[in-house]
Amino acid sequence: MKQPIKVTILNREYLIKSDENEEHVKNVTKFVNNKFMEIKDNAVALSENKAAILASFHIASEYLQAIKAQDSLIRDLQDRARLLNHKIDSVMS
Repeated sequence: MKQPIKVTILNREYLIKSDENEEHVKNVTKFVNNKFMEIKDNAVALSENKAAILASFHIASEYLQAIKAQDSLIRDLQDRARLLNHKIDSVMS
């Protein structure tokens, strides 16, 4: 594991230990912080704990949607590859 990386989320500093490079950790931090700020801006009286839970929910939702889209794309590519293989086989026969 690499050296801890200092990041700031909601104006609080944290040390993050990660096997990822610093740029990746900073990008993740920026994404998480932006999601927190989006939640806090839309619900002013929300506690940080509730904002964290809502941000986590939104991040997880976006992640699952991306996985679903990726799975769909993979299935589509596999179908196209099978069709192309079938066409190649029919020409070669």
